Amino acid sequence: MEALPGSTHITLYHAATATPQSVTRAPLPIRAGRIDAAVATSAYRIDLRDHLVFPGLINAHDHLQVNAVPPLPAHAPFPNSYAWIEAFQAHFQHPDVIAALRTPKALRMRHGALKNLLAGTTCVAHHDPWHPVLDADDFPIALLRDYGWSYALGWPGYGPPVQESFAATSADRPWLVHLAEGTDAVAADELAQLDQLGCLAGNSVLIHGVGLSEQDVERVIARDAAVVWCPRSNLNLLGRTLDPRRLCAAGRLALGSDSRLSGARDLLEELAGVVDGYDLDAAQLLALVTTQAARMLRMPSRGHLQPGATADLVIVKDLGGDPMRNLVGIERSRIRAVVRDGLPRIADPDFADWFAAAGVDAVPVMLDGQPKLLAKPLAQPALLALEPGLEFATGRIERELATASGSCP
Repeated sequence: MEALPGSTHITLYHAATATPQSVTRAPLPIRAGRIDAAVATSAYRIDLRDHLVFPGLINAHDHLQVNAVPPLPAHAPFPNSYAWIEAFQAHFQHPDVIAALRTPKALRMRHGALKNLLAGTTCVAHHDPWHPVLDADDFPIALLRDYGWSYALGWPGYGPPVQESFAATSADRPWLVHLAEGTDAVAADELAQLDQLGCLAGNSVLIHGVGLSEQDVERVIARDAAVVWCPRSNLNLLGRTLDPRRLCAAGRLALGSDSRLSGARDLLEELAGVVDGYDLDAAQLLALVTTQAARMLRMPSRGHLQPGATADLVIVKDLGGDPMRNLVGIERSRIRAVVRDGLPRIADPDFADWFAAAGVDAVPVMLDGQPKLLAKPLAQPALLALEPGLEFATGRIERELATASGSCP
């Protein structure tokens, strides 16, 4: 069915819509950037047979501005994050780090956002001072907003003071803090310190938690607090990560990629690194980046595909077997399309008609050697130059576009 360019009524047909709790095959109507309750007769129809549609992923912890900064050279694990931060001070003098930090922070913020979007992550909790670019209408991803934060108990000179920040944060909004990021006595003592300060409550979101004991985990659960697990960053810096099973079973765990300065390339790589190693199945892992993350971060319109939800989607090919494994553990180049607010942002070339129907100009690019279409506002040369594996395409993708013209899967 035809629709005028810029159409806000879209219906996805014949796909399986997958969440951690269920898989359904009902049509998925989208109107004005949200999941609609009913299919509109005038909607632009997209046939997605043999595809799976997931909610856009939520990255519960990132530092957007440092994803292009080179990490420290490999060496023995640190006892805690404070030792790592101290060691990194000398690394600031490395020519590559100096060059990376010369890039304007606004551009580095946009790059961190694009990194997430390319991997199907449409919403991020950014754990650093707010920057004006984050309020730009064309910022690539959605962000956790209206929240409180401190950096860490042992680094009082950066970020809002712990007690003041916690007290100023409404009980119905999340409050974030790095905590127990280490394997030594310093890290092991931090939950008790936080509790003594009166800052362990139902809206406390503790980042990392590697040093939490079994008793600490039970205290976190009893207080309805939560933990964000960043396993790749923990293993790289500390040589160890937390056991996620008890927190996951209690619904008090989300997954974060941290930044590339210490962690995984993106959230998909983080999922691939844990999918077979921690006695969690693919549905549980998907929950960590959708339903559980949304609940912990108090974002009721995200992490699901019920009517009223934000129409942020990840579309992949249905290869059979466990539907969740079709997304959990794949590489970003295998994503068929990433949709934000009901609009395609990056997709395979045969989705060209959807871009056109939505009134979104698209630019041919290559992502990790695979041809894609990227929404034009995201295709800034300076932005693409920061992202390894992403570049403007040449004649190859143009030939594929010509072949795919007039057809949408």
